[in-house]
Amino acid sequence: MNVLILGSGGREHAFTLKLLESKKINQIFVAPGNAGTHKIATNIDINISDFKVIKNAVLENDIKMVVVGPEVPLVEGVHDFFLADVELKNIPVIGPKKDGALLEGSKDFSKQFMQKHGIPTARYQSFTKDNLTDGFAFLETLEPPFVLKADGLAAGKGVLILNSLDEAKSELKEMVANQKFGEASSTVVIEEFLKGIELSVFVLTDGINYKILPSAKDYKRIGEGDAGLNTGGMGAISPVPFADEAFLHKVEELVVKPTIEGLQKDGIDYRGFIFIGLMNDNGNPSVVEYNVRMGDPETEVVLPRIESDLFELFEGVANQTLNEKSFAVSDKIATTVMLVSGGYPEAYQKNKEIIGLDTVDESIVFHAGTTIKDNKVVTSGGRVMAVTSLGDSIEEALAKSYRSIHKIHFDKMNYRKDIGFDLV
Repeated sequence: MNVLILGSGGREHAFTLKLLESKKINQIFVAPGNAGTHKIATNIDINISDFKVIKNAVLENDIKMVVVGPEVPLVEGVHDFFLADVELKNIPVIGPKKDGALLEGSKDFSKQFMQKHGIPTARYQSFTKDNLTDGFAFLETLEPPFVLKADGLAAGKGVLILNSLDEAKSELKEMVANQKFGEASSTVVIEEFLKGIELSVFVLTDGINYKILPSAKDYKRIGEGDAGLNTGGMGAISPVPFADEAFLHKVEELVVKPTIEGLQKDGIDYRGFIFIGLMNDNGNPSVVEYNVRMGDPETEVVLPRIESDLFELFEGVANQTLNEKSFAVSDKIATTVMLVSGGYPEAYQKNKEIIGLDTVDESIVFHAGTTIKDNKVVTSGGRVMAVTSLGDSIEEALAKSYRSIHKIHFDKMNYRKDIGFDLV
């Protein structure tokens, strides 16, 4: 069987590598892919928001399953497009339809969903330019720091955490009245700040049954000690040591089950991943956010620990037989460290040649912002690659990743040297 993966990051490279383990797969296509997927699959250079072009690629290459990596095509309705097309409707899409994708596509929708179904989360209210003064009044009822979230997708930049009340009021006005994040911030969710330690739990569901995947913790800030600007993620660890059996049982009972049951009650046929961003406050979970796909770089530590056939799990999602599929996870600890372009997350240069990749022998290098130019692997993005290792301890796995990193080089390469610092 031929499979198409939509996306171009480390997450999609990880999906490709994992799916290639399945004996049921003939060929994998990745659109648009990167230099890493180019080596092990067939890249197709297309715009993944152009569904008619995707249709042509699917029919031309006899694709029998589509796996959606990023959130944008899901929010735009790629799954619905397939179901509405007579030539595509029997080809399963791994990822929710448009109604389910609202869990990530609209912060206001997701908060209403949590409130409706009794899922623990921060107190909140939503505001537009028409009730801006009510927003100011609500901010005055909260203790700092103040959390402002653009309702729609804002390329990971739509969340502000501010310590000053005056600054929070000013930014709220900028977001709703002056469209700081475009249409995404025409509605803004203001919520109380959750205290605790953040982590992510991933669920794969067929709409009825579910499998809870390994937990992970990622590191968003560019600087050591979690300082500096937010990024798409500088590294990750799985499993999370403080997410013990008792805590994960609470997560399942208080969050996962009510989420799956809530989707069913609301008539949302959800088939795909649910990324649950959580805060652990003294052993009690609260939901920070939902995403409707796997995280990145968390995927690069979660998938290497899964010992089951990922394609068979996806078949279970498509056929609503996920409960019949075997699911096993390694006891090994996985760590990943992200190599990024100098200057990222602000301005950075591209087309820097990457050398030393063929000398890495104790880690998996997942490509993200890379491409092939003149038969050389060069940088094409801010987050360039994730170096993942497995070990019996966090320290052992990290030592492998850092030894591997010392063999890789590109001009102005940057990375954090303290991933996992708070866990060891």
